[in-house]
Amino acid sequence: MKAAQDIILAPVITEKSMAMARDKKYTFKVAKDTNKIEIAKAVESLFGVKVAKVNTVSVRGTEKSMGRYRGYTPSWKKAIVTLTEKSKSIEFFDGLM
Repeated sequence: MKAAQDIILAPVITEKSMAMARDKKYTFKVAKDTNKIEIAKAVESLFGVKVAKVNTVSVRGTEKSMGRYRGYTPSWKKAIVTLTEKSKSIEFFDGLM
């Protein structure tokens, strides 16, 4: 089993994700080869919260061009984690709102 720090790579900070944080839904960039159960256990161990459900989205890389050269950004996996009603919120996101 992977360590929790190897599963949860980074938080996703956008306007939409910050609006969802008010409803105890938090968005993270996660490793591509993890499943929902591993993501839930990693969030519970890192932040000390109780996870209700996890939704995952595979994000395709977008085409970028620099002058006459074209390429793609890497694809990645996004997880939207919903906490239970009785669970406390994640302090990292509270400081951003």
